[in-house]
Amino acid sequence: MTVRLDPLAAAPSLMKEWHRASLAIAGSLDPALAELIEIRASQINGCANCINMHTTYARERGETEQRIYLLSAWREAPCYTDRERAALGWTEALTRICEGHTHEAAYEALKPHFSEEERVKLTLMINMINGWNRIAVGFGGFVDPAAVKASNKAAAAQAANKAAVEKAAAA
Repeated sequence: MTVRLDPLAAAPSLMKEWHRASLAIAGSLDPALAELIEIRASQINGCANCINMHTTYARERGETEQRIYLLSAWREAPCYTDRERAALGWTEALTRICEGHTHEAAYEALKPHFSEEERVKLTLMINMINGWNRIAVGFGGFVDPAAVKASNKAAAAQAANKAAVEKAAAA
């Protein structure tokens, strides 16, 4: 894949905010569930960059090869919980929203497994990964997961420093 544009270089302040929001949203969910959502949406969207990145992260968090390999066939695979199935159904419904109105049934399937707040977090997570997929595919991006991990650490440290400064100023 040929990189057509580096969005981080072209619009650094906006991309930093997008990245910050992405970290906050992903951090609000169970990390294992977040990775399943990110992988599945990326599979649907054909985003090699994000599939590569999130399968790497999922493995680092202890996800099994079996569950990663079976993710595209999650409905038939017995290795996912009912909660994960509900989240994956919602992920597919929102990622493929233009293909029909299956989101009503998928939303109903969420209710026994996710609180209202969790449904919002899940929806934001799905929207965020769909956005990242479009950025990576649209601009031809492909990065090493280790580089992204280092960038995430730096962003988290910067946010922590900012919060500490604001707390000290308020005191």
